[in-house]
Amino acid sequence: MKAKTFEQQFDEGVDITASLDLSKAKRVLQVQKRVNVDFPAWMIDSLDREASKLGVTRQSVIKVWLAERLEESASNTSRRRMRAEGT
Repeated sequence: MKAKTFEQQFDEGVDITASLDLSKAKRVLQVQKRVNVDFPAWMIDSLDREASKLGVTRQSVIKVWLAERLEESASNTSRRRMRAEGT
């Protein structure tokens, strides 16, 4: 894909992640910390189905979904704070 097409799609809000090679992408200054979480069997089954459908690991699905939810929550908190301050 040419850079101009890539930029145009990005500017239009098109999901361009399929056009990127993320195999060596790194998030700078992000420390990894291992945690153990227990999930009900039905949830593991659902996560595995979604991971299989997307062609990724269960862990990847969990990480992306949690990150999306945390970003959404932070955005909602900012909006509520701005409304409370009258901006």
